[in-house]
Parts: sequence; C-alpha cells; structure tokens
Amino acid sequence: MPLTLYSFWAATAPYRVRIGLALKGLDFDVVPVDLGAGDQHGEAYRGRNPQGLAPALETEAGDLLTQSLAILEWLEETHPEPPLLPADALGRARVRAMAAIVACDIHPLNNLRVHKALQGLGVSREDVTAWSARWVSDGFDALEALVSRHGEGFAFGATPTLADCVLVPQVYAAARYDLDMSRWPALKAVAGRAAEHPAFEAAHPRNQPGAPRP
Repeated sequence: MPLTLYSFWAATAPYRVRIGLALKGLDFDVVPVDLGAGDQHGEAYRGRNPQGLAPALETEAGDLLTQSLAILEWLEETHPEPPLLPADALGRARVRAMAAIVACDIHPLNNLRVHKALQGLGVSREDVTAWSARWVSDGFDALEALVSRHGEGFAFGATPTLADCVLVPQVYAAARYDLDMSRWPALKAVAGRAAEHPAFEAAHPRNQPGAPRP
C-alpha cells in the first residue's frame, strides 16, 4: 500500500512533511483533514491520531506516525537518499536546532487551537495576531543569524535539509501577520530559492486538495 498523508492544505506542519516526501521523491496519497471545519476532532480521525492534530502519515506497512519532526526523521532513516541531514554530527545538530526554533518555539504559540483558546479567554483577534507576530519575529531574528552564518542558498549549505522543510512553511505563514520579510533577508532568500525547487512547489499549499482555486 502507498504512503498516506493526512493533511490540511493551509497548515504548516503537514506542509513540512509534504516537502520532505517530495524531496525524497516518494509517491503518497493525501487524505484531507479540514482543521477549520473540525475534522480532526471527529471519532474516525481521533481513532487514528488520539492527539487530533495533523499531519499523520500511514506507512506502507499500515503503521501510523504522528508529529511532523518525527515523521521527517523517519523518512530520513528509512529513505536516506537524498539526505535531509548533513553527514557530520555538528552539522546535524545545527540543522535540528534551526528546525526546533520553528517547531518548538514559534509554531506552538501561533497555531489555530492556541488562537481559539486565547479568543475564548476574551483576547481580541487583533491582540492575538499581534501576540503571535511577536513570537514569529523573535524566532526569525534567531534564525536569520543562523542562516546568515551557515546558509549557502538554503538554510544550511547549498542543498535542502530538514531545516528548510520546517522554515519555508513558517515563512509562508508569516504573511498572516503582515510581517515584512525584508527584516530577514537571509530567510527571504531561502524562501525565494525554495520557490524555484520542484519539490517545494509540489508541496505548496496552493497545490493541495481543498485549497481555494483562483
């Protein structure tokens, strides 16, 4: 059976995994999970992923994997070419640190369920947006320094890595907060380089099932 990705077109975590799958050249089926409509809370999806989040990846053997970074690491271990991690331990640690800034420090504070929880506490939509933009900006400041130091076209070196799988979707999401990416020229350059790469184009939200059509 083929790989099956449970994905929402606009969400950044599934976007990361789509990039990884495309970079590895793997065929996969997509099952849309509409997070805005609450599909993730349904009994059928909760039966697969008790946390009720996307993405989830069903392997060829029928095992279900959750959490985008864990899925990307699994892809790297089971389909090592082309590599998403550098050959040396220091390089791997730096790439994983870049990915963690997004996945652990930025994204948890600006995803849909956190926004809804804040609004449920009476925080206005405008204040939620400003609050989220602050954390994105802080993370981008740190990433700008790292990418400026270690990037050679992509976030780390001259070829895409795990860091790009995670960074590019977050740059895409930054548009929700009207952030001026000229503040982070190294990150903007990486996103521009990725836009020219067929794997990143295939994974882009506009090319996914359920995405609004122009």
